[in-house]
Amino acid sequence: MQGFTREPGVQGPLAVIPAAGKRKIFRWTATIAVGGFLFGYDTGVVSGALLFVTREFDLNAAQQGSIVSVLLIGAMVGALTAGRIADRLGRRRTLALEGVVFVVGTVIAVSATGYGMLLGARVVLGLAVGGASATVPVYLSEIAPAEIRGRILSANQLMITVGILVSYLVDLAFSGSGDWRAMFAIGLIPGCLLVLGALLVVPESPVWMIRNHRTAEMRQLIASVTGEEQADRLIAKFRSRHEEQQQRSGSAADRPERKGWRALTAPAVRPALIVGLTLAAIQQFGGINTIIYYAPTIIEKTGLTASNSIFYSVFIGVINLVMTLVSIKLVDRIGRRRLLTGSLAGMLVTLALLGLSFVAGLPSVLSVVFMVLYIAAYACGVGPVFWVLVGEVFPPSARAVGSSASTTVNWLSNFVVSQAFLPVAGAIGQGETFWLFGVICVAGLVFVGRFVPETKGRDYDEVDMELQARFGRRRRPVGTGQRG
Repeated sequence: MQGFTREPGVQGPLAVIPAAGKRKIFRWTATIAVGGFLFGYDTGVVSGALLFVTREFDLNAAQQGSIVSVLLIGAMVGALTAGRIADRLGRRRTLALEGVVFVVGTVIAVSATGYGMLLGARVVLGLAVGGASATVPVYLSEIAPAEIRGRILSANQLMITVGILVSYLVDLAFSGSGDWRAMFAIGLIPGCLLVLGALLVVPESPVWMIRNHRTAEMRQLIASVTGEEQADRLIAKFRSRHEEQQQRSGSAADRPERKGWRALTAPAVRPALIVGLTLAAIQQFGGINTIIYYAPTIIEKTGLTASNSIFYSVFIGVINLVMTLVSIKLVDRIGRRRLLTGSLAGMLVTLALLGLSFVAGLPSVLSVVFMVLYIAAYACGVGPVFWVLVGEVFPPSARAVGSSASTTVNWLSNFVVSQAFLPVAGAIGQGETFWLFGVICVAGLVFVGRFVPETKGRDYDEVDMELQARFGRRRRPVGTGQRG
């Protein structure tokens, strides 16, 4: 939480957080990151289930595509509404509600008697996936000490990749029997765990508590992590920062605080919004889901067989998971900007080589190698770091709706790329399409170099100072406690 972060040049509160307090934070993180697991599981499980659903319901090509893509549409709606709900109900109850929606959507899918019912189930699951993808990073950012915030926020992306991998393994396990209902039904377990964990294990976000004048509850929470001696000091500092941030966002004492989506229109919030929305688009328009969704199709074009599509998916899922673990080890050591630039550069090189392998007709094994290297480059930087920054660049007063807006753009971009890839590849060539994704990576490198601040080990004040400077704005001092 922001109240646990360090001030430059002084002994910070993290230095006195006991080991038991840090263990609590990691336990809360693991509980809520189940939402990320469900995100990954429900987006990945359909790849294997669809093979058998198609036979049972006699689906045509358009119906098969809609079963996959309708989840993305539901996710856009879920992400768009999650911020307002999280601000109104609180982060904890919103996460529990999203878990309930996961369970309801899974039950409908398992009991589907035809195409229409399964399509409806995928819409419901999409609402939950989108909502969780927007809410989980917000909650994690608001309980995370600066020293380990990158690792905690990266846990969301880690659990997404674990969820994707587990979904592929479940598909593989039930592929012999063709039991697609069982493939979906496994999702009931983490769905119920999210509901129970959010209601019984994790506390409410301290940022939401102070914004809703629940100081006594916030003090009890902070004391449970830092000890009684530090609680009052941290609350006083936290309240001071909260008031100053409200004023910098345009919430001066003579006018009401901007709430909901209006909070994003405040001049001081616009740089964070630009960073969040642009990185959301770059993460998807860099081409990752063309590999995740269409790997067997792409591999088949190289001349290798793609008959065992589930096996290829498992291999890709393993690479994605391993490199995400590498990113978690590095994100709090070398920083967000270096991981982003290194990742985008690696994606650029591998996309150029992948495109060349198709255009020049290089040996098929090289195409597969370049594809795997591309996934590795993405997973160690752009994949997880986007979710980290979404939880760090927005002020507390706009964090939920800022995450909601960024996540909505992320899902919209996902939908556009996944729908456009095959038609564009058919029109200009598969190799040339990968080069087009490479151009997006070049634009991403320029954007990160110019506008994205380093957030490693910094509290929000320090992040905002650099962010405003990168956009050519001077942050005006507000009140006696304003730094910088």
